[in-house]
Amino acid sequence: MKKSIKVAPKKRRGRPATGKDPHIAARMPTPLIAEVEAWATANDTTRSEAFRRLVELGLKAKTAK
Repeated sequence: MKKSIKVAPKKRRGRPATGKDPHIAARMPTPLIAEVEAWATANDTTRSEAFRRLVELGLKAKTAK
């Protein structure tokens, strides 16, 4: 005989996950943020994407030793 009442799994509390990448916050001076926003506008991208691309460029640059 089947169960007469189906038990639905409980929902998780809180906001659902929005992505797989971890969120990283950093404090930066206002002039630096303005420069990044200007770079993003010049390269037709968002501010978040501009930060990612600029960090990648910085990591690929050769260091002077």
